[in-house]
Amino acid sequence: MKSASAIVAEAVTGSHVLKIEGYSRTKVLGSGEFIKSSTFVVGGYRWFIRYYPDGYGSGSNSGWIAFFLNLQHSDIATSVKASFKFSLVDEMGETVPSCSSDCVVQTFETPGSEGWGYERCDVIVSKEFRAEDAARFVTVPPSDLHQHLGRLLSSGAEADVTFRVGGETIAAHRLVLAARSPVFTAELFGPMREERTTGRPIQIDDMEPGVFGAMLHYIYTDSLPEMDKGDAAVMAQHVLVAADRYGLETLKLICEDRLCGFISAGTAATTLALAEQHGCRGLKEACFRFLRSPGNLKTIMGGDGFQHLTSSCPSLLNELLANVAP
Repeated sequence: MKSASAIVAEAVTGSHVLKIEGYSRTKVLGSGEFIKSSTFVVGGYRWFIRYYPDGYGSGSNSGWIAFFLNLQHSDIATSVKASFKFSLVDEMGETVPSCSSDCVVQTFETPGSEGWGYERCDVIVSKEFRAEDAARFVTVPPSDLHQHLGRLLSSGAEADVTFRVGGETIAAHRLVLAARSPVFTAELFGPMREERTTGRPIQIDDMEPGVFGAMLHYIYTDSLPEMDKGDAAVMAQHVLVAADRYGLETLKLICEDRLCGFISAGTAATTLALAEQHGCRGLKEACFRFLRSPGNLKTIMGGDGFQHLTSSCPSLLNELLANVAP
């Protein structure tokens, strides 16, 4: 009589997908610090994953990401033997074979176990296929809007307003100007609109064509054009005045920043007067700081610039002395 029997070692299988959104932003915790996943159930036991974005420990493991599988602690001492592996999956949820670990069998104990995993995940996230690269499928170039608008200005295509500046006629676009400057908004679309839509050029007094052109260049491109080094300081002064006149606060700050680099014994007095007249606090403080240096105030007091300062901004003298006095 024949008989047969079988011993079946049943195994329960399961998987858990851990999605790391904003991978680069997780790499600020420091070595040994981890982020814990949500708890999941496999085989009737509760598990979680610890993710170390800056490495599990110091030394050669520092900087490499690490993953550990942990058995959830419970009130009852438990020992569970489990086979596990970590894999990287693509955007379709498919495993990437080149970025997967081998199956490992380990005994997980609770309470007190720190789990098992990989301290240096070069098999899971190789040097050629890092987690951040896996999530970046499209590279978005920086905005080129300024280039398109710059070409629109230089070509004059569809220009619907002209300005007469120092004998030159300059064409522009009403909507662009109004979008950037509250003064242009009032002039081109406010109560004076009828006077501005007659087709005649708008006269701009007390401004050089190059200065007006530099301001328009900023309005269309968010930057200033290239300037000759010898004229850069003077041009920055004039453009600052234009920016203040048309309510272009960021352009005004750009000019302030440039002028801070041109402060010298020959320019400090006139620059300080300019800063006072146009409410440039940062530029004003930079002038005061320059004049606090021994000898600088004495040097400028005998120049024409200081005479201009005393005549144009007499109220500034007391503030000047209070800021530069020992």
